[in-house]
Amino acid sequence: MLGNFTRPSWVAVMFLSLALVTFVSLQHPGITVFPIRLRSSSSEAETGASEDPRSCSGYFQGVARRRFVMSIKDFGGVGDGKTSNTESFQKAIRYMQRFGGMGGSQLNIPRGRWLTGSFNLTSNFTLFLEEGAVVLGSQDPKEWPVIEPLPSYGRGRERLGGRHISLIHGNGLQNVVVTGQNGTVDGQGNMWWELWWNKTLVHTRGHLLELMNSENVLISNLTFRNSPFWTIHPIYCRNVVVKGMTVLAPLNAPNTDGVDPDSSANVCIEDNYIESGDDLVAIKSGWDQYGITMARPSTNIVVRRVSGTTPTCSGVGIGSEMSGGISNITIQDLHIWNSAAGVRIKSDYGRGGYIANVTISDIRMERVKIPIKFSRGSNDHPDDGWDPKAVPKFKGILISNVTSVVSAKAASLEGIKGASYEDLCFKNITLIDVGSSAAWHCEYVSGFANEVFPVPCPELHNNGTSSWCLPS
Repeated sequence: MLGNFTRPSWVAVMFLSLALVTFVSLQHPGITVFPIRLRSSSSEAETGASEDPRSCSGYFQGVARRRFVMSIKDFGGVGDGKTSNTESFQKAIRYMQRFGGMGGSQLNIPRGRWLTGSFNLTSNFTLFLEEGAVVLGSQDPKEWPVIEPLPSYGRGRERLGGRHISLIHGNGLQNVVVTGQNGTVDGQGNMWWELWWNKTLVHTRGHLLELMNSENVLISNLTFRNSPFWTIHPIYCRNVVVKGMTVLAPLNAPNTDGVDPDSSANVCIEDNYIESGDDLVAIKSGWDQYGITMARPSTNIVVRRVSGTTPTCSGVGIGSEMSGGISNITIQDLHIWNSAAGVRIKSDYGRGGYIANVTISDIRMERVKIPIKFSRGSNDHPDDGWDPKAVPKFKGILISNVTSVVSAKAASLEGIKGASYEDLCFKNITLIDVGSSAAWHCEYVSGFANEVFPVPCPELHNNGTSSWCLPS
């Protein structure tokens, strides 16, 4: 009998699949059978991979073309900017979950203004914003429910207790794509900023997009704007690519970081433009004793070809929440202007953890107050359980090929008393038109310097024993 078996055709398989879905739906009158468009080939793939050897987008391993494609209109969505579509988004994701093992699904958001509260994504899924599509965050805080605090933070980052969920959220997912034809997600964050400014905020603000415990994620080719809090926050994730994004917030909007990988591995952030009221990119890994206990590091992270401005913070920051450890970081080809700092490494007493194997190179800056900054002393702790004896370790930090024009100060390296600093190297750094404080400022650090102007501080003059910090 097996010898006479004939492989069923693709059409027959899909017909049987659709028949099964219809049969199940008929057994459950509460489920509506929506129109579904099918892709006829799975050989094409949505992928972040690039033939450019300078690209890190291969961290995203690609996914097959989604077989089941639907529109938010199929679920009753109304794109008039006034009608709440929270139920439509939630209904759409619940319905499309069933196709995760059948080729995956894609939800298209057409041109229009789609007001919604928070909704959760699903695995093997693409959220696709067409040209002219704008997803608007609800102005009702109840549509951003309060969820449990992150275990590596122990509480909300701003307030005790829980935290508001992100507008677009996901936990424990695989093979997720959020992309489109330069559509927009607008968190309409002014309401939340006012609560912060007025000191009436009860729970920590939500992000625009947060994915937790997820793997193989691509976020690309969209505009994210006006996030209530940090904009893109992958935490406890692996293989995440954020590419070709525009992230915008008013330059005075509090804590509106652009992209914050947190306790995550294999993250690529490249070819993005960011304007924000905080760090353009901030690499994190947990807060004081909670991050130390969880010990979930951020590692293998590449930040490349990012440009933008932030008048209050830094182009790229490492820390200050770094208690789980941060290692194997490459930061390259940045263009930063009109900002408080260019690259900044932040830590403090009580953080513990480590920052190791960091390469920062090819940075251009104009009108940046402090081009290179190590900072401490924020006195920012989750509760009274932090350990003042827990100091971080720093090892293998190379900063090279940096040019800055018009700065208020030269580099400022404020280390932490009692912390260890090994193999710090500053090479080929030129700071032009520095203001009244042209001298480097160094405390509790030591390292090596070559081809640096203005002349670095004496703590960096020990350049005779580090072969890896020799001139190129």
